[in-house]
Amino acid sequence: MKHIFTLTLSLLLIVRVSFAQDRISSSNMEKRSEVIAPHGMVCTSQPLATQIALDILKKGGTAVDAAIAADAALGLMEPTGSGMGGDLFAIVWDAKTQKLYGINSSGPSPKSLTLKWFKDHGYKYIPGHGPLPVSVPGCVDGWNELHKRFGKLPVSEILEPTIQYAREGYPVSELIAFYWNLNARILKKYPGFADIFMPDGKAPVKGQMFKNPALANTLELLSKKGLREFYEGKPAHVIDQYMKENGGFLSYDDLASYHAEWVQPLSTNYRGYDVWELPPNGQGIAALQMLNMLENFDIKKMGFGSAEYMHLFTEVKKLAYEDRAKFYADPRFVKIPIKWLISKEYAKERLKLYNPEKAATYYPSGQADKGETIYLTVADQYGNMVSFIQSNYRGMGSGMTPTGLGFVLQDRGELFSLTDGQNNTYEPGKRPFHTIIPAFVTKDGKPYMSFGVMGGAMQPQGHVQILVNMIDFGMNLQEAGDAPRMRHDGSSQPTGEKMQGSGWLNLESGFSYDTIRKLMLMGHKIRFSLGGYGGYQAILWDDKNKVYYGASESRKDGQAAGY
Repeated sequence: MKHIFTLTLSLLLIVRVSFAQDRISSSNMEKRSEVIAPHGMVCTSQPLATQIALDILKKGGTAVDAAIAADAALGLMEPTGSGMGGDLFAIVWDAKTQKLYGINSSGPSPKSLTLKWFKDHGYKYIPGHGPLPVSVPGCVDGWNELHKRFGKLPVSEILEPTIQYAREGYPVSELIAFYWNLNARILKKYPGFADIFMPDGKAPVKGQMFKNPALANTLELLSKKGLREFYEGKPAHVIDQYMKENGGFLSYDDLASYHAEWVQPLSTNYRGYDVWELPPNGQGIAALQMLNMLENFDIKKMGFGSAEYMHLFTEVKKLAYEDRAKFYADPRFVKIPIKWLISKEYAKERLKLYNPEKAATYYPSGQADKGETIYLTVADQYGNMVSFIQSNYRGMGSGMTPTGLGFVLQDRGELFSLTDGQNNTYEPGKRPFHTIIPAFVTKDGKPYMSFGVMGGAMQPQGHVQILVNMIDFGMNLQEAGDAPRMRHDGSSQPTGEKMQGSGWLNLESGFSYDTIRKLMLMGHKIRFSLGGYGGYQAILWDDKNKVYYGASESRKDGQAAGY
């Protein structure tokens, strides 16, 4: 009986993989080329947003000006992953100082909400929707700080294209319409959501013109009074009143006292390339930890899509993510041994647990040494580049839609743990563990590549796969993003959930049956998920020819465009 079951499973896999290989082989013929331009480049997940940012560059705006313009547009056109109610992180290459700058614009939890309140009311985890996961939206102060430091055009000129689209309408794309409908089913019960996002009582469909005059009014107010008006003026008072009326804790004081933080990007060298990520409370250093471990192996010899490489990648991910669950949190509240975690020495110590023949069902976290989201990237004529990521967290966020403002508040607070004594345990005024991470690569002290991969826990895994595809397997900027991806789910989470078994290795179509069979024999549990592999955008600077290369995500509506 056991042999019959195994044979049946194998036959099913052959059918599924054969179908998948047919899909990938036909799509390979349709792969897009890199975009190449001498003056500027914009890569976003929505073509209209790309065009808005490109227009800003042509007017003499900086990469940061164009990035803010694109992000504002995406909040309107792709509300399924972004908006003013969410958080923001960015890495900026400044051509004048020849340095990288990082900004952490993630907001903290409400000061009036305590861990005791959750426990007294019987909560084991923070819910994903409603008022309880709402933290301070950091996005707009991120715009403010970035613009003050690296902007050139006035805010009014940067926001004007989105204001116009919000008033006159724009056609909703097929992919966004699909996700919009999924979100609306869940979020329509929350006050204000349907009024803004469900015209005529339904989510908009593909091709339908969607208007958001409330968002236009909010953006117009910020254009006239400045971006801090969001936190100190009418929007903050509206949010305060709305939350009071609907069982929330976020207050005017929480908003008015909030300021984004400039942080120093962190790096590791991977085969001659300096890879840069931002420090926690984000998960970026997980990518650095993975690269430090992978550097000890001849991955090029293993080959793309080989069982040997895919097994190694998965096990290295598990090792890094156990540390991610234990250590990563708001460094203002806990001490994190970051220098040790991203050291080459620590990587070798962790690899002592690695078995090249078998998938581990469990890895312990290391010991500290003593001592749906949008991503976009822009490069301008002045040599500046920005790696920029912004999100509501879970799709369209909490569902909490403040009266007349035109956006949903994020639900990032869901990622706190309610277990006592953990780094990421909930505290008032604390920033939750964060998934959204921008990335940057320099070589010999010069800018090389600005890139990111959207998608929750997929992001560090996506960053590493892109870099390995380019550095080890010799793919170009677009090929590296189009290549089939893998995603391991199941490591322990910063919310306090523990890994059960070996987790699942999710595979896109395009991997051979022989590879899949070998992985299964090693103990990997394979799943063929259609989604959840991220959304990639990238810009590469060719210092020899003095041109930018752009690449965009073929899994989304992305567009790379330059001039």
